[in-house]
Amino acid sequence: MRKLLAEIFDPGTRYEYELPLPSDLVRALQFDAKFSDLALGLVDGSVAAVAERRKVYRVLTTDRRRFSAIRVGPRFSQALELLP
Repeated sequence: MRKLLAEIFDPGTRYEYELPLPSDLVRALQFDAKFSDLALGLVDGSVAAVAERRKVYRVLTTDRRRFSAIRVGPRFSQALELLP
C-alpha cells in the first residue's frame, strides 16, 4: 500500500488525486441507489462521481467486481476502464 501511495503522489507519474466536491457526494448517493445491488457506499460512489465529472474514465482500483459493473454519465452508459 505504501508503494502505491508513493507512486500516486509522485509528480512524475500519470496519476491524479482529487478530493470530491459536495456535488460529487450527492452524485455518489445517486450511484449507490442506482447500483444498490453492488452496495457501493460513499467512497466507491465518490470515485465514480469524480471520474464522471472530470470525464476521466480510467480509474485505479483493485475492486474489479464493483467498478466493472458501474456505468457513469447522464444515461449511465459509459463504462470505466480499470487500472492496473
